[in-house]
Order: sequence, then structure tokens, then C-alpha cells
Amino acid sequence: MQRLAIYDMDKTITRRATFGPFLFYASLRYRPWRILLAPALAVTVIAYGLKLLNRAQLKEINLALMLGRRIDSAALARISAGFAGRTLTRNVFRAALDRIDADRADGYRIVIASASYAFYVSQVARLLGTDAVATQATPVDHDVTPTIAGENCYGAAKLAMVMDWMKTQSIAREHAYIRFYSDHASDAPCLEWADEAFAANPHGALRALARTRGWTILDWG
Repeated sequence: MQRLAIYDMDKTITRRATFGPFLFYASLRYRPWRILLAPALAVTVIAYGLKLLNRAQLKEINLALMLGRRIDSAALARISAGFAGRTLTRNVFRAALDRIDADRADGYRIVIASASYAFYVSQVARLLGTDAVATQATPVDHDVTPTIAGENCYGAAKLAMVMDWMKTQSIAREHAYIRFYSDHASDAPCLEWADEAFAANPHGALRALARTRGWTILDWG
């Protein structure tokens, strides 16, 4: 029986969301003049709030604003590695890392499943010694573009992507025991599917859902 412990990243392992901080960190190191475009991020957030953009479009537009429509892949990898190191130093719940260590000690293979872009999620996963399932950017030649390849790893799409990853690892669902950790109700499909569901630092909607479903609530803050 394969044991998997799957963790959402933003606000589950990390204290705060990571995409906004990544945009500023990367822009200053890659194309510093684009920091002047930062006020436009507020416009895209308003457009999202008015339902003029979906989550995937918001992500693509904001990455293009701050880094450009073509991003050198080598530079992006270097910047992402630096950001991952900073994230684990400054923006994580110590209790989350302790839980990861405990799951690993109990024989669980650790996986991060995140809606954030894989180019920096994979670097966080590398430092933590875990696997990663995340939103993929589209490569073009030696560059990376903000366009999402496939699905934004969010909601039901996250569950589908986790299941696809399991197939690549030759892990059959019926031969796996799965724990899933998340802070947000958007991960309800994954939490329902898991053998053990943990609402970690849950926002109000997930806390209420966890109480209804009998899921374990963990407060790491």
C-alpha cells in the first residue's frame, strides 16, 4: 500500500499567498523597470472581482505584466530557486514543516499540489524533498510564457491533475492511502477523495465544511 500525504501550498504550508510576492521578487531581478507597471495589478484584481477574468486569466495577465510575454527559462529557474529559499526562510508555518517531517517518518510520500506556477512550486518542493503537482506554464523555444499549459491546478482540476500524476507514478488509487491538507474550500474535491482530510488553517467556509464532514481541523498559525 502506497502512502501519500498531499499538501496544498499557499496558506497551508506558507503563511501568506506566494504569487504576488513572487511577481515583485522576480520583476526586480529580471526586468526591474516593470515594477512601474505594478499599479496595473490592482486593475486586474478588480476585473477578477467583477468576474471579467477567471483565475487562470488573472494569473497569466499578471505574470505577463511583471515579467513579460517571453521569459528566459534559465533566468526564471535561477530566480525561482532564490524565491523558494526565501519563502522557506520567511513565509512558512513551522508546524507545517513538522507535520511534513512526521508524515515522512510514518512512511508517507510527500506531494505538494498547488495552483501556483510549477516553475517556483517545484523549487519549493525540491528544497523540502517532495514531489510537486502545479500549474504549468507554456514553453516556447528556450523561453517560458505566462500562458497556462492545460488546466489551472485549482478546484476539481487539481484533483484531476493529482490523479494524472499518480498514473505517471504507477500508483493505483485502490492501492494507495491518501492524506490531503488544505486551507481552502476550493480543495473540497481533493479532501472528499482522500482517505484522511485535514483542514489546515482553514478559512471560514472550509472550517464550517470540515465540521460538517468530520474532517480534522489543524490550526498552525
